[in-house]
Amino acid sequence: MSFLFRTSRLIATAAPRANFTVRNNHALRAFTTSPTLSAIVDSNFVSQITAAEKTITGTDEPTKGGPTAAAQKHTGQQLTSDVIHDITMGERKITGKDDPVQGGPTSVAQSILSGGSTTSASGNASAPGSQDHSGRLDSATMHKITEAEKEITGEAGPAKGGPTAKAQQHAGEPITSEALSDITQGEKKVTGGERVKGGPTATAQSELGKSRS
Repeated sequence: MSFLFRTSRLIATAAPRANFTVRNNHALRAFTTSPTLSAIVDSNFVSQITAAEKTITGTDEPTKGGPTAAAQKHTGQQLTSDVIHDITMGERKITGKDDPVQGGPTSVAQSILSGGSTTSASGNASAPGSQDHSGRLDSATMHKITEAEKEITGEAGPAKGGPTAKAQQHAGEPITSEALSDITQGEKKVTGGERVKGGPTATAQSELGKSRS
């Protein structure tokens, strides 16, 4: 009887130690296999470069050959030092200076590269495939507008003065009638004067509607 009692106590005290080991192994496994984030030149990234360019030029339209145009050439690519170099060359064109401006396009791009991911104004990681419908021209909505424009033009990069460019002027803002009007103007520019079913304007309107439902 005494022998059975001692054996039961031994098993009872050993069990927690085994569970602790399993939990530790699981935690170690999760830690060592975590993926490394990398930044992509997406619509949100381009919007941030555009916003930084605006602070220098004071105009809504990106400058031809400027930092925004340079960033758009790399849309869909991974953010690298080569991309930043092109953005720097574009920034030099609008400033006439060799050194990047503090808080300018190059500075923004370098900050994003260091951080490992593009972020919206609210600080959330860029997620083009997100199912959240904010009713704003955030990175997810901008991505969908860009994709809708690609379906029309067949080009990899957004057209100058097109719907994506117009949407970028309102980046981070609520989808208002004014923003929709600007996007429509951009859409008509790439279509030759017509709105397309399922096009950029329709995409923005759909996102606005989903945010209200």
